Amino acid sequence: MKTSIATVSIAGDLAEKFAAIAAAGFDGVEIFENDFLAFDGSPRDVGQMARDAGLAITLFQPFRDFEGLPEPQRSRAFDRAERKFDVMQELRTDLMLVCSSVSPVSLGGIDRAAADFHELGERAARRGLRVGYEALAWGRHVYDHRDAWEIVRRADHPNIGLILDSFHTLARRIDLASIRSIPKDRIFIVQLADAPQIEMDLLYWSRHFRNMPGEGDLPVRDFMQAVAATGYDGYLSLEIFNDQFRGGSARAISVDGHRSLVWLMDQVRRQEPEITTSVPAMPDRIAVEGVEFIEFAADRQGAGELRMLLETLGFTEAGRHVSKDVTLYRQGDINIVVNTERQGFAHSSFVVHGTSAYAIGLKVEDAAAAVARARALGAEVFHQPVGPGELTIPAVRGVGGGLVYFIDGKTDLVRVWDIEFAPLPATNAQGGVGLTRIDHIGQTMAQEDMSSWLLFYVSLFQTTKTPLIDVIDPGGIVRSQVVEGTDKRLRLTLNGAGSRRTLAGHFVAETFGSGAQHLALATGDIFATAEELRLRGFEPLAISPNYYDDVEARFGLEPQLADRLRAASILYDRDDHGEFFQLYARTFGEGFIVEIVERRGGYAGYGAPNAPFRIAAQKRLMRPKGMPKDGATAFL
Repeated sequence: MKTSIATVSIAGDLAEKFAAIAAAGFDGVEIFENDFLAFDGSPRDVGQMARDAGLAITLFQPFRDFEGLPEPQRSRAFDRAERKFDVMQELRTDLMLVCSSVSPVSLGGIDRAAADFHELGERAARRGLRVGYEALAWGRHVYDHRDAWEIVRRADHPNIGLILDSFHTLARRIDLASIRSIPKDRIFIVQLADAPQIEMDLLYWSRHFRNMPGEGDLPVRDFMQAVAATGYDGYLSLEIFNDQFRGGSARAISVDGHRSLVWLMDQVRRQEPEITTSVPAMPDRIAVEGVEFIEFAADRQGAGELRMLLETLGFTEAGRHVSKDVTLYRQGDINIVVNTERQGFAHSSFVVHGTSAYAIGLKVEDAAAAVARARALGAEVFHQPVGPGELTIPAVRGVGGGLVYFIDGKTDLVRVWDIEFAPLPATNAQGGVGLTRIDHIGQTMAQEDMSSWLLFYVSLFQTTKTPLIDVIDPGGIVRSQVVEGTDKRLRLTLNGAGSRRTLAGHFVAETFGSGAQHLALATGDIFATAEELRLRGFEPLAISPNYYDDVEARFGLEPQLADRLRAASILYDRDDHGEFFQLYARTFGEGFIVEIVERRGGYAGYGAPNAPFRIAAQKRLMRPKGMPKDGATAFL
């Protein structure tokens, strides 16, 4: 498997781009002409820089508006091509991309275009070069790879071949079966990109919204299966035009790009086991059986505040670690760990972020397989020394540099609570309040990081993604997308903050980075749970009375139900399959959210229509802008 990426896909100058691309594990790089023209050095310098980074230059591009021109434009186009050939020879690359013409003076006709390419092939051959022809989705006469292939076929020259680009083919919804009959040696390179499914001008869509395979909605896997069926085993190259990528971290986006290609070809190999392209061996995507625990890093004060919150919510202090300053709280199948160690990763996390949910433990069938797949996909595997009698729990780095641990039922990991924790007598005489499991976890990050973490989860685990939605915050818009396990035992909401004025943006800014901000706990009877909480002195998040008048009318609720919702500060939503009830605690710290939910019937959402109203209520409790923190961070 040979991987490449176009320089236009990431930010930085050429030196920075080459360094990031090489560090991510790519084999080659496409030189986009504008990057070359902006570089203050010769083509020979650029070629040497790439080779010094361990990268082959797979392609020089683009050469525009070549075929089908009348004179004198035709002669000038060949002159331009000769100058590009000069540059290519100094770069020491042998392939140039010619994209289908958009020139208003270009003339139609497959034979005319084929004749132009035959002559260009003759000129390229004299220099030991090759030319690939690509059909732009918005080309004037050629906008379909089938027409581009017919032109290449009629050109009948070994130095003229076809370049396939997934975006151009999929944006036009062209029949993918047409790819399977193309001879593999006539495909000179394959360019790959995904995109969200948006109805807009093709050129604008392409130039601003492309993303990595797996991050968008296009059937890139089906496209690549058709390519693989030809026997093609050349470079797979990413060509991504994306405004956020061009302003983001070149290293992070390059890592995402390489991961997307490895995952794409892993999927293709499983569907087309006879493909000739070599693909890194790895276990299949990992099924997640649920969330085993969530762990907080805190100091003594933060741990005390968490204890007050958790005990009010009906949690019992169930165990203490045998050798570390770590406490386990439990209710139903929910395990919450509070780590106040003064050394190690948890302490480092606390120093940077304050009291925070820095780690998640996932139940999987095979923890070793989870780590093996994560490693193959380029994730950072986490290691930390363990004490005598402790377990080495496999983990990788996750959102915001936090940890994702893996617990399975086939090793001693299943006994982690018995091995590492000494049980304690019940400390909460009142018992639980009916909470049974973790329904979902919300992770908040900068908006430009959402696609990266979406790719991380969907490539590693057996998950699907829901459509992207906009959550209206009084301070701006937060983008939200959900990653769900196929059986819904894993639910993660990814929330992208674009403004510090939003609740999500405030959390990212005040806790110095991305992380888990939202913990939703399930109950089987939210009204009974609310009553138990009231008896313990729990103060729910107060929702505007105006909300309840509207929800009663909007859903046609019985007055008795509306009154119960209003009295308990419970929010309500409904879809075609069921009902959803939400009860919020007052925000903790700099915006950490604890929510109690009940799902009835087959309700599959997350109460998104209620988000503006609960966010407004939560922001009313926030520390006023400019007011210093006073040390008291918990609100019950």
